[in-house]
Amino acid sequence: MLSPDLGTGPKAYVRLLRHRPAAVPFFSALIARLSISMAPLGLLLLVQSERGAYGIAGVVTGAFAIGIAVGSPIWGRAMDRAGQPRTLLLTSLFSSLLLAADAIATVGGASMPVLIALAAAAGLSFPPMSAAIRSAWRVIFPDPASRRVAFALDATAVELLFVVGPLLLSAILALTGPVVAVLVAAGCMAFGGIAYCRTDAARHSSGGHAGHQPNDQHAALQARHHRSALTVPGVASVLLVMLMLSVGFGQLDTSMAGTANRILGGNDKVGILFTAIAGGSAVGGLVYGARNWALEERRALPITVGAFAILLTGIAAAVGADHPHLWLLLPMLFGTGLTIAPSLIMQQGLLDHLTPSNRLNEAQSMLSSVNQVGAAAGTAVAGVVIDSYGLFWSFVGAAAGVALCCLSALAGQSRWARLMSTPAPAAADATAE
Repeated sequence: MLSPDLGTGPKAYVRLLRHRPAAVPFFSALIARLSISMAPLGLLLLVQSERGAYGIAGVVTGAFAIGIAVGSPIWGRAMDRAGQPRTLLLTSLFSSLLLAADAIATVGGASMPVLIALAAAAGLSFPPMSAAIRSAWRVIFPDPASRRVAFALDATAVELLFVVGPLLLSAILALTGPVVAVLVAAGCMAFGGIAYCRTDAARHSSGGHAGHQPNDQHAALQARHHRSALTVPGVASVLLVMLMLSVGFGQLDTSMAGTANRILGGNDKVGILFTAIAGGSAVGGLVYGARNWALEERRALPITVGAFAILLTGIAAAVGADHPHLWLLLPMLFGTGLTIAPSLIMQQGLLDHLTPSNRLNEAQSMLSSVNQVGAAAGTAVAGVVIDSYGLFWSFVGAAAGVALCCLSALAGQSRWARLMSTPAPAAADATAE
């Protein structure tokens, strides 16, 4: 599969999107992953509207996220054995059907155990589209420099999903109701998954093909020595940073939903809040990915997450006041968003450097799973806090989670510096979402 030299700078993104073998799987995967930005929030609002409590809604949404976290590594290994089309077609169809069933069961008055079980099953069978497109980039772009451009664009596009998804959700809520929003999310998952499976990139991609580098003897020796990515020095500390950060993410998402409903006058305004923060994240990701920075990723990470925590504290103070104005909240949310995508990309870059090539897919899969687990925990905690103590303390909890992330990143500095003083085993060409 011939591929162009994408080069560097903003025009590299345009060259990628003009290359059909890259553009078709990219947009197909993007449509499938639109459900990530719609389904959890749609479930949260649907259950809350039917049952009248954010705590209950947070548990159902958390079950969905935990299912994704558990299932992602399983389906990633299945793609290595059976290939992407078989695995993704099966999971896309099953997960979308289960998600739709959960929505219908909610409005039908089903018991809470049934709703939680359906949500967990939908998450468990959720298609691992992010892992799939990472492998596809390696097939489409053999040149490592071009792959780095692709990974940066993909990471930023995922952030844009959190603009488009909530906006679409808000439009659906204004015209119909939460149940339709969840059904639309399920439809996007099925349509995007089927479209992606029909591409040449999907048919020619597998974990073994994408991740194995037969000439990299050092990486192969390291991979045999480390039977799991968790035993690779430095990886566990990166995962801990992500865990703390994702707990803050989960609390922030639920807090913004509560803010729209209780302060701004309706759930249909939640898309405005998510547009501000996700828009800022997309801008931050594009700027960060378009150039090389003098400051090392390990040193920059505590700065960006520290700024994230400070800005969340400011948002908590604004929400704590009576009826904060949108003109105040939106700039603060946008500024907060500027720190998000760069922080995520830095963590992915750290894993790329620390992890041998034959363990890199496993490490990135673990990063995604940890993200889901932390977000699920944060969502559940925020629901209880909102119902018991109010929105102010929910935002304070989000700030505290991100502050712990900053402390974890600072604690890992000396170890990361020591490990990164030696040549990377095979990570420089393996940046992932």
